Amino acid sequence: MSAREEILGQVRSALREADRGPVDVPRGYRGPRGSGLRDADMVSLFVERVADYRATVERCAEADVPEAVRRALGSRARVLVPEGFPWPVDHGVRDTGLSPQELDDCEAVVTEATVGIAETGTIVLTHGAGQGRRALSLVPDVHLCVVRADQVVAGVPDAVALLDPGRPQTWISGPSATSDIELNRVEGVHGPRTLHVVVVE
Repeated sequence: MSAREEILGQVRSALREADRGPVDVPRGYRGPRGSGLRDADMVSLFVERVADYRATVERCAEADVPEAVRRALGSRARVLVPEGFPWPVDHGVRDTGLSPQELDDCEAVVTEATVGIAETGTIVLTHGAGQGRRALSLVPDVHLCVVRADQVVAGVPDAVALLDPGRPQTWISGPSATSDIELNRVEGVHGPRTLHVVVVE
């Protein structure tokens, strides 16, 4: 028997096995992993991981959010504010179906989040109230995102369990970045160059 015939024989045998129906594959590794972390530890880990991505992170109380937003945005003249964002924003521009060029003219955007993931330092937006449509968080050069401490979960499986698969999602792990073939890092190519995260405790 030639090598070719041997390989084809193994393929035919495998196909016959596949015809017997689906194979039960254990998926326990995909389960929630939050039981080992207390809430305070999850928030601290989230803050640490977000900072690892070269994002700026600030923790504050609910009453201090407007000042934290003001401080992070500085003197930026045009800040995009999605419908339903609950805090005042200096120089806020409401999204009324702005064109891509008008979005690009905004220096920053502020949003809320749906969930934050401690293990990966990831923020997930599902583009409801306070988050706006996807383009809002992708076009301006600066993104400031407010995440409440009770929105932080341990891992990706925990986050997926909370998300509605029928809604659009944007997963954000730090500022937009890419590298060329020589591994030169370039930020801001596919989204905001700067990410500020305010964690409300």
